[in-house]
Amino acid sequence: MKYIQEYIDLVEKGIVRTCEYQKLLVAYIKKTFAAEDLYVDEEQAERYFSYEKYFPFNLFPWEKFIFVLHCCVYDKQDNPRWPDLLNVLGRGSGKNGYLGFEDFCLITDTNGINQYDIDICATSEEQAKTTFDDIYNILEDPRWIKKFKKHFSWNLTEIKNLKTKSKIKYRTNNAKGKDGLRSGKVDFDEIHAYQNWDNINVFTTGLGKKPHPRRTYITSEGDVRDGPLDLLLIKAIKILKCEIPDNGLLPFICMLDSDEEVHDKKNWEKAVPSLPYLPNLMKEMEREYAEYLEDPIIYSAFMTKRMNRPQGRKDIEVTSWENILKTNREVPDLEGYDCVAGIDYTKTTDFMSAVLLFKKDNVRYCIQHHWLCVKCNDLGRIKYPLKDAVAQGILTMVDDVEISPEIIANWLDEMSCVYNIKKIAIDSFRYSLLSRALNDIGFSAKEKTIKLVRPSDIMLVQPKIHSWFATGKIIWGDDSLMRWFTNNTKLEPAPNNNYKYAKIEPKSRKTDGFMAFVAAATLEEELEEYEDCPLYIPPSYY
Repeated sequence: MKYIQEYIDLVEKGIVRTCEYQKLLVAYIKKTFAAEDLYVDEEQAERYFSYEKYFPFNLFPWEKFIFVLHCCVYDKQDNPRWPDLLNVLGRGSGKNGYLGFEDFCLITDTNGINQYDIDICATSEEQAKTTFDDIYNILEDPRWIKKFKKHFSWNLTEIKNLKTKSKIKYRTNNAKGKDGLRSGKVDFDEIHAYQNWDNINVFTTGLGKKPHPRRTYITSEGDVRDGPLDLLLIKAIKILKCEIPDNGLLPFICMLDSDEEVHDKKNWEKAVPSLPYLPNLMKEMEREYAEYLEDPIIYSAFMTKRMNRPQGRKDIEVTSWENILKTNREVPDLEGYDCVAGIDYTKTTDFMSAVLLFKKDNVRYCIQHHWLCVKCNDLGRIKYPLKDAVAQGILTMVDDVEISPEIIANWLDEMSCVYNIKKIAIDSFRYSLLSRALNDIGFSAKEKTIKLVRPSDIMLVQPKIHSWFATGKIIWGDDSLMRWFTNNTKLEPAPNNNYKYAKIEPKSRKTDGFMAFVAAATLEEELEEYEDCPLYIPPSYY
């Protein structure tokens, strides 16, 4: 169809600047049409686009491209080929305007499905109402209001098509009481702000009760790591690289290919595809870019939100998120190898972690486990999906008044049957509680098989840890809790140009697993180097 081909031509001929993922997408779309028995309902598409005159903007080529693919392309069973749309765009691209047009269209009789209800979800009411209010204001337009009253009813909480009985409502980030929904489509606005999948799962499990269920995710990048957006991006990139089937997901991802590209403003449309058509937006972005150059830390949102290149807090982060992701590589069989252990906890009624550290081929491998007491006072504040960690086998929930010292000692004792634990490192202020249990399995400070870690030890090892992260020499497998612990930790200046580690937020963002790793790292020099395995070079991540 012309709307699909028009955008493909813009990308392939270089008429617009696009990132790697846009180029991969158009190649993927062409390949899919060539391999599968698909059809475009062109009559339906033209009827949808006839509604464009009611909106205070014209759809750009990229918007028509994804709209047709998402809403008008069907397989031979007449099901939508791409019922799920992931739309990752730099701020200013018009995500909510596009979503308003899409939702307006799908509640009309052009969709052909009655009671095709649409729920717009976000982590705040203000964000959830953004698209809803855009449609509401169109219905209130004096030019069209008389006509619209014949076909719609609306108030401040619900928009309803009188013929199809389809409704649009906005929902906030509270999963309770949503299990009875019978949505035809669910929108997730600014999914970068979602900490976990709880609310997403509740809404999506309500799909399927109506024909042609759809999902639309719209977002720019954000500061939440290892949440739904990161996982969707990893999945989307694998789809575009033909590594996994798409399972109905259409990934439309716009971002700079590298941080350095930001210094040529012609590249900005890679992240903000509407930019060539919006001269006023260019002026605003030029002003923001000047502020970013003046202070990249304070104005890091320019890179994160506009360019979809997350920056984190360079002034305080332990390492970059990309470096943290590189830890997610397979740990080899280390049976019989020497290792050292690190233990960390704040209270026995909170988290507790133990990490075994190995040195092989100039890489630091880790085997670890975490425990959490069900009596933890901060349990309700923790945003991390704890049930997933339990199911993955990396976390044990301790249903007792506390995590007894014997639990962690027993784990270390079991590990010592497989690996040669030379020493254990633990904070000097925490040792007294665990001393007896550790002594029972053969480790004690008196015998110098336990190192009591002091702040000065951590300051000494911090530069080495920084180097290991930067060079990809830390591997602890697919442990999302370790990634979470690390991302919750910040650097704090210490005397003599040193740094120490601290919590970014003391109650909801725990650091125990990372600090157990740090404790073990203070003993790293006592490990001999094994050299019988080639160093694995990690692939690049988004």
